[in-house]
Amino acid sequence: MPAITIIGAQWGDEGKGKATDLLGEHVDYVVKFNGGNNAGHTVVIGKEKYALHLLPSGILTPGVTPVIGNGVVVDLAVLFEELTALEERGVDTSKLKLSASAHVIADYNRQLDKVTERFLGSRKIGTTGRGIGPTYADKVNRIGIRVQDLFDESILRGKVEGALELKNQLLGKVYNRRGFTVEAIVDDLLSYADRIAPMVCDTGLLLNQALDRGETVLLEGGQATLLDVDHGTYPFVTSSNATSGGACTGSGIPPTRIDRVVGIVKAYTTRVGEGPFPTELFDESGAYLAQNGHEFGTTTGRPRRCGWYDAVIARYAARVNGVTDFVLTKLDVLGGLDEIPVCVAYDVDGVRHDEMPVNQSDFHHAKPIYETLPGWKEDISGARSFGDLPANAQAYVKFVEEISGGPMSVIGVGPARDETVIINSLT
Repeated sequence: MPAITIIGAQWGDEGKGKATDLLGEHVDYVVKFNGGNNAGHTVVIGKEKYALHLLPSGILTPGVTPVIGNGVVVDLAVLFEELTALEERGVDTSKLKLSASAHVIADYNRQLDKVTERFLGSRKIGTTGRGIGPTYADKVNRIGIRVQDLFDESILRGKVEGALELKNQLLGKVYNRRGFTVEAIVDDLLSYADRIAPMVCDTGLLLNQALDRGETVLLEGGQATLLDVDHGTYPFVTSSNATSGGACTGSGIPPTRIDRVVGIVKAYTTRVGEGPFPTELFDESGAYLAQNGHEFGTTTGRPRRCGWYDAVIARYAARVNGVTDFVLTKLDVLGGLDEIPVCVAYDVDGVRHDEMPVNQSDFHHAKPIYETLPGWKEDISGARSFGDLPANAQAYVKFVEEISGGPMSVIGVGPARDETVIINSLT
């Protein structure tokens, strides 16, 4: 069987966890291929709500093998905190697999992340301070620590010594912070070696063999298209590739084995952190979306910036990722509004842009061009077919579908797994 990729088509927090959960009973492996514990998924099953940060959403589905791929950066303390929390709630976590080639977040990465962001002041990126960016920088600079290094103390010690020669100079002389000792870092990392050993393997081989056997692999992206380090709103992005291309490099699965790319879009738009956001609202409409949508980050708790649906970035995401179909989430949040604006294009200094502006300055100055649709007052949480939706809600879905670059397969009408309208099965 080919692999399926789930991608955030906005700035994250679109509801990828719910989409993964909907597919969970029909797949054999769920793979996290990028990011770390700097973003999370909230999954609601019955009356239970689960907030996942580092673990793949598939860990909640019995029979599914959850995989942390080589493209992820791993905070081992967070990993075991999450595993323990799930086990205490009766979730079986024994099938988790961890790539031997995934990079590990060390204490000095977390410290550098925090002090660098403070040092930038008004030019800050809006990172979570969890060491993600510095760990990816170490990876690219070839001074990173991988999971497999924890099983050879001499290699681990040598890598830590090399890294701290630079890190301690930077912490002390630039940021006036105390450095780290080699012993403290090595001892901390080695303390996890025995615990992770049973789950560590060549996950790329594991996944390709599963595909050879006809099993289904679901690749679950962290963050989203507009946060991709290459294709996002740089420099206000994450440090990894959150697009469908990143699914291949972050998992070891070749692109020829992926035949479906599902883009997740919220029925409006949100983002966390700094950076341009053309449809951002600063009025009562923004407050309405934030309150009704419970827009606070799963991992950080930070309030999300809210705005109307932006079809320009949806079309961009469809093109960059090769989106085959979309999942539209949180349509229920728009209920109660008299009118609902949708951004169909941008105005940049009097020039209309139907596609993403090519340069950063133009995007910063982009003003949304709206078309306004009538709202609806009905509660749609009980809808289970497209025909169950009010006429104006149907019209809204059809309109955003026509201008977003792909068909809508699923519509979320509430947070729970069963509060969903299936138009076209994801399996």
